[in-house]
Amino acid sequence: MKLSTRTQYGLRALVYLAKKDKKICSLKEISEKEGIPFDYLEKIISRLIKNGFIESKKGISGGYLLAKRPKQINVGEVVNVLEGNMSLVSCMSGINKISCSRERQCLTKSLWQKIQNAIVKTLEKITLADLLK
Repeated sequence: MKLSTRTQYGLRALVYLAKKDKKICSLKEISEKEGIPFDYLEKIISRLIKNGFIESKKGISGGYLLAKRPKQINVGEVVNVLEGNMSLVSCMSGINKISCSRERQCLTKSLWQKIQNAIVKTLEKITLADLLK
């Protein structure tokens, strides 16, 4: 499994906002300080707002801040929102009920499932507050 830059940048933006402790930050500021392309960050922030992680303030002194406290933001949820399906192998994706012709006799499927479950459980245990330590 490889996480996209969308997820890497999204988590960096969230950590940046968490470090600012409720201070409203502009998109330009986040982009410059974190080295994230402005247009790409704008799309990522939009998705994070839509899913309740970030709040936007309009107006001259507008910008962005966390919608929740850092300890309430679960990294696993953020990754899920930004990454979507995180299956290690296509037979476990559940998309369109894709299955492998070897599924019934596959001896490795349980291995992939264990690895995927371990990754998901690990991500679910980590909060934004943990990343600030």
